[in-house]
Amino acid sequence: MPGMCEGRVAIVTGAGRGIGREYALMLADQGASVVVNDLGGDRAGTGADISPAQEVVDDIKAKGGEAAVNGADVSDWNAAKQMIDQAIESFGGLDIVVNNAGILRDRMLTNMAEEEWDLVIKVHLKGTFCPARHAAAYWRERSKSGETNDARIINTTSVSGIYGNIGQTNYGAAKQGIAAFTFIAALELQRYGVTVNAIAPGALTRLTEDLGMGQASEEAKATMSPRWIAPLCTWLASPQSAGITGRVFESSGHMLAVAEGWHRGPTAPAVDDPAAVDELMRDLLSRTRAPAGMNGKDLTGWEAR
Repeated sequence: MPGMCEGRVAIVTGAGRGIGREYALMLADQGASVVVNDLGGDRAGTGADISPAQEVVDDIKAKGGEAAVNGADVSDWNAAKQMIDQAIESFGGLDIVVNNAGILRDRMLTNMAEEEWDLVIKVHLKGTFCPARHAAAYWRERSKSGETNDARIINTTSVSGIYGNIGQTNYGAAKQGIAAFTFIAALELQRYGVTVNAIAPGALTRLTEDLGMGQASEEAKATMSPRWIAPLCTWLASPQSAGITGRVFESSGHMLAVAEGWHRGPTAPAVDDPAAVDELMRDLLSRTRAPAGMNGKDLTGWEAR
């Protein structure tokens, strides 16, 4: 029986380990040909080692699937273009780009160094833009020449970005930026037969193991396995998800959810007297829903701030 992604061509960035590895393996199990990208750096973004990506390629081929290795830095404009070209040249086209590569440089804002800000923004935000930009240009040219696309961009955001987490102003800003990028790119690319969605995953990986998850029980670790995220990514990559675009999904071993974005809250007529603002704003804030915490629910005690 054909898989959900039979005959489709995918690129998965950051696919040498963790969530990206599970994405690549499941997409291949479901019939996709996969370019397995991973620079192979450590969780802080230093070093390079293509062997984890090669191991994933070897695993896919051992099961009879098609895969190719790629060690590009996804935040490098030219390297990202070459990665897109590699998929097209190796497998005859491109249908899916999964932007998953990422690093962590957590620090409280008062102590964060410029390099820690710049590198996290570069890897996550620019590392999403570069592959998406070159893939989008490919799909646009196909559309202009009369070809049809049923293409997908699947980005990786985080509850740290859409809800917020202390110590991650750099990471959260990048991930919130990816959520906004996802929505706007979805509006722009719909005309070319391309959907753009994002996943906020919850899983135990080397990026999260020292955030308290590493000390979890074996049962909890099984629930937080990266394998729980892969079915959603595979569905989004498949033709079954056609027409679903501009959405942010949460996924973990506990749940699947759709995150709801910004909406305008209570309003009041404009005023030109600053003395009138305090009373007006306090009334509006008393009728405004509190921001969500990391669990996606209203923060308690926020009303008093």
